[in-house]
Amino acid sequence: MKYTKEHEWLRVEGDLVVVGITEHAATALGDVVFVELPDTGNMVGEGDEICVIESVKAASDILAPLDGEIVAVNEKLSDTPSLVNEDPTGEAWFFKMKVDDLSVLDQFMDEAEYNELIG
Repeated sequence: MKYTKEHEWLRVEGDLVVVGITEHAATALGDVVFVELPDTGNMVGEGDEICVIESVKAASDILAPLDGEIVAVNEKLSDTPSLVNEDPTGEAWFFKMKVDDLSVLDQFMDEAEYNELIG
């Protein structure tokens, strides 16, 4: 997995990039009560606000980590937003993206670098 400074994780599955938030981010948010997912088929640019997460503490935006197309969203999160707290790096992925070049993932942190960031 790769990690962003915004506490998102990125995992390659075939030719897609799966995106979610880290356990650190889920813990900081507290109990998640609502997740607004992007629409499939949307073309997004790096840094675009594409998801909203609401918790008992705050509302946060999820930014697109890369340029690409949203090809799948995790509908389970609409019905069970608490999955974000229960399994943030597994069942609680947010969306899958199709990107032109997977080598762009090289710009992101690996697990050791991310752990250093969150200290």
